[in-house]
Amino acid sequence: MQSNRLPVLLAVFISLLTLATYAAAQTEAVLHNFADNGTDGYQTYSSLVFDASGNLYGTTPKGGTHTNCYGENIGCGTVFELSPAVGGGWTENILYNFGGTSTDGTNPYGALIFDTAGNLYGTTEGGGTGVCDQGENSCGTVFELKPKAGGGWEEKVLYNFGSTGTDGSYPGAGLIFDAAGNLYGTTSRGGTYGFGTVFELMHAAGGRWTEKVLHSFNDTDDGEIPLASLVFDPAGNLYGTTSDGGSFHAGGIFELKRGAGGSWTTKMLHFFNDGDGRTPYASLILDAAGNLYGTTQIGGPNHGGTVFELTQTAGGKWGETVLHGFDNKSGDGYEPLAGVIFDHNGNLFGTTFVGGTGACRDGCGTVFELTPTAGGGWTETLYSFPGYANGYWPASGLIFDAEGDLYGTTVNGGTNTGCACGTVFEFTP
Repeated sequence: MQSNRLPVLLAVFISLLTLATYAAAQTEAVLHNFADNGTDGYQTYSSLVFDASGNLYGTTPKGGTHTNCYGENIGCGTVFELSPAVGGGWTENILYNFGGTSTDGTNPYGALIFDTAGNLYGTTEGGGTGVCDQGENSCGTVFELKPKAGGGWEEKVLYNFGSTGTDGSYPGAGLIFDAAGNLYGTTSRGGTYGFGTVFELMHAAGGRWTEKVLHSFNDTDDGEIPLASLVFDPAGNLYGTTSDGGSFHAGGIFELKRGAGGSWTTKMLHFFNDGDGRTPYASLILDAAGNLYGTTQIGGPNHGGTVFELTQTAGGKWGETVLHGFDNKSGDGYEPLAGVIFDHNGNLFGTTFVGGTGACRDGCGTVFELTPTAGGGWTETLYSFPGYANGYWPASGLIFDAEGDLYGTTVNGGTNTGCACGTVFEFTP
């Protein structure tokens, strides 16, 4: 049986409204149209990453050459590269097709990261040798892709989740490195209580990796179902989000504080209460002052999700401020699934999954910019995806290139006939 928890969780919250504003000066260009053709991947949820040469890399949870994934004709997912072509345009190269063996990972939803040697690392939500849910599903993996001397890439599964009864399972997010080269991430399920984990993978002798569960979520005290990657502060403490659970069953923000002897202490910094947001799917970012920024997918003052800031106050407490409440009734974008990023001027950029003036059901989604105002507060500028051929429903976060252009992906849309397979796009603010 296929494990498709992440798209199911995302689909649960999609609304039925259609309005947004459109900023004509902003431009979008489609760099690649994914296709369900037996070789290409499709319907990507992940953000992209650049290499030093300006090539883009990402994952697709569906598609590829192994089309018998879980007995369904959908493909097990891919890792892809997009390279700028001579004379313009971009060329796609599939670096790896998941699911070729019974021990391989399947369905990668999270973003990739590079190490200093140019190797790629990521997670798959399914596949691997671990067994979960009374034997009905495999539990997911952490993988490495290494460039081969003669060309091509070689995959290695570094860890199979579900190795013990208290191990995590179903990792849906990307990874981060610490200074020593250890990997950190989250699983949406598993752990001591079954509500997800924070884990560390450490180098071991003989090129192996060993896993340590740093925290098991227990629902009421600290939330459940962490779907986002983590972020370090300068002191080496970890921060992340839980998409559900907590005091108000609306998710929360947690800190894992590094202690002596490899110990970690968990502290909840904020529980969402629906009025200030609900269901944070995305990872957080830190500014230079140590404040945290992120999004909630729904809830907030206008019920369409929020962009929020968390600021440390006296006595080690944290206070939350809603910077923008998306409105699913006033022409705004709404339901942001991805987080935000800063530009050099301190403006915030992100995407909303739905909303906007495009001709899609629920709207085609947006790219938004929040600009701080002189007297306090933030002003929103909005770009609406116009229609099906340009891609629609962006679930990924954005990244900047050196010129200040933004890059991202859409889950659906594109120009391939008979397939709303999604796109990779470039956006010029």
